[in-house]
Amino acid sequence: MARVKGALSTRKRRNKVLKLAKGYWGARSKHFKMAKEAVMKSGLYAYIGRRHKKRDFRRLWITRISAACKLNGINYSQFMHGLNKAGVTLNRKMLSEIAIADPAAFTALVDQAKAAL
Repeated sequence: MARVKGALSTRKRRNKVLKLAKGYWGARSKHFKMAKEAVMKSGLYAYIGRRHKKRDFRRLWITRISAACKLNGINYSQFMHGLNKAGVTLNRKMLSEIAIADPAAFTALVDQAKAAL
């Protein structure tokens, strides 16, 4: 059986990593070893960032809902408890959008939550 050298597949693998490291500072975009470390680290940051984005948006929605609730004389936790008791199944994203776009509708939701308590 003929001997197969791995130069082609090695070169393709290295070029793939160097392409991902394009635009990095200094040797991180030129030298394979440093580029590989930088690409691995950036992939880890991207993975973590996708999880953090979900947390951050939820915190933003809760802050917006809480601010709108305070304008209507109720706190956030009582509002959410009242909505659950009233059987209103709106998620926090939609509640925050309603609070921004349509304050009258949000006030109606607050009244509904207060009535259920």
